[in-house]
Amino acid sequence: MRPRSFSEFLGQQHLLAPGKPLHSILQSGNFSSIILYGPPGSGKTTLAQLLATSSNSIFVQLSGVEHNVPEIRRVLNSAIHRKNHSGQQTLLFLDEIHRFNKPQQDVLLPDVEAGNIRLIGATTHNPFFYLTSPLISRSLVFALEPLSTEDLLTLQRRALSDPRGLSHLNVQADDDALLHIAAHSDGDARKCLSTLELAVSATPAQPSGSRHLTLPIAAQATQKKPILYADGGDAHYDTISAFIKSMRGSDPDATIYWLAKMLEAGEDPRFIARRILICASEDVGLADSRALLVATAAAQAVELCGLPEARIPLAHAALYVATAPKSNRAYSALEAALSDIRKGPVLPIPPHLRDSHYPGAAHLGHGANYLYPHNYPDSWVPQDYLPQPRSFYTPTSNGEEALIAQRLAQLQQRKNIPHPLPQNKQPQNPAKQT
Repeated sequence: MRPRSFSEFLGQQHLLAPGKPLHSILQSGNFSSIILYGPPGSGKTTLAQLLATSSNSIFVQLSGVEHNVPEIRRVLNSAIHRKNHSGQQTLLFLDEIHRFNKPQQDVLLPDVEAGNIRLIGATTHNPFFYLTSPLISRSLVFALEPLSTEDLLTLQRRALSDPRGLSHLNVQADDDALLHIAAHSDGDARKCLSTLELAVSATPAQPSGSRHLTLPIAAQATQKKPILYADGGDAHYDTISAFIKSMRGSDPDATIYWLAKMLEAGEDPRFIARRILICASEDVGLADSRALLVATAAAQAVELCGLPEARIPLAHAALYVATAPKSNRAYSALEAALSDIRKGPVLPIPPHLRDSHYPGAAHLGHGANYLYPHNYPDSWVPQDYLPQPRSFYTPTSNGEEALIAQRLAQLQQRKNIPHPLPQNKQPQNPAKQT
């Protein structure tokens, strides 16, 4: 059922619609190197074959799993010979090009630059992470998307009516059966057709010779839906990114959805717990410090009970963080202070703040004129804790941080008032001074 022309090709209209990048290439026939990046079953191989046909090129396919440098060189030499003797171009399609190491990728560069071959690489992995910079810079990179449900429904109906497909079995398929298969294919045309074929083979033939594909049969054929979520791949990092951004954006429904996807795909629950904990401190912060306590408790619960029960405290913590008021001022204050330390001279510690618990400290002037806050009203007295003024932390008005903002504003006003005499003077604890 592989499309024989671009009119049969389904999906990728963001690339193939009139005026879009690949459509322009088809019209001009002018390209040297293309990288097609997208999930399985999105049409990468088919696009390469159709581009070869439209450009009147010989199609040669190699695989990053099966082939090595000597085999690549043989193809390149044949392509040069063919071009010199017949003038016909060779389109080299490298499936799973991310599997080629740096020397293998470098072998391609001279002939790509010289125009001896037209190269199309296909990968399910982000090419900017896996391909060399010289190859990327000489290529047009196109990102393919999973097929839509409507595209997969069209694909199935075409397969049931086409002589190349299953038309000889005279299948009458219920709409809900085809919709179930499409929904469980995750935009993968290959998976969709394979599941349809399995469902049809499981459908008994009626006395008339026809077959009636129903939802229960389709459901039996799909079984458990695998989740596209390879550890270390784009799906892994994109999903955790969506999870964190959903918590930060206070969307509990999106938060729980991405959490469910990670759990269903088999993500390490400790990894999830760590991300919740970080988000609780970085994005909720002082607006609700209990978020950090809940996240820490969830991380401990994961260690104590493990899956499947650990999914419950993870959901508890994730939703708490998602619905809590937000402030990143603690995080941004630390970053500002670190930047100050890294870019400028490190400030000296004022003498009155230095350690004074050891013999001889007084001789050096350490701790002299230090004002012990607990000897003053409200356990506060104005004094300098930095030798030069700095401002790193500015609280928001969100959640409990509004109370912090109010208290700091009051203290700032009191700095301009002469401090009162000590009251209820207590012995100063050297340990507290240090």
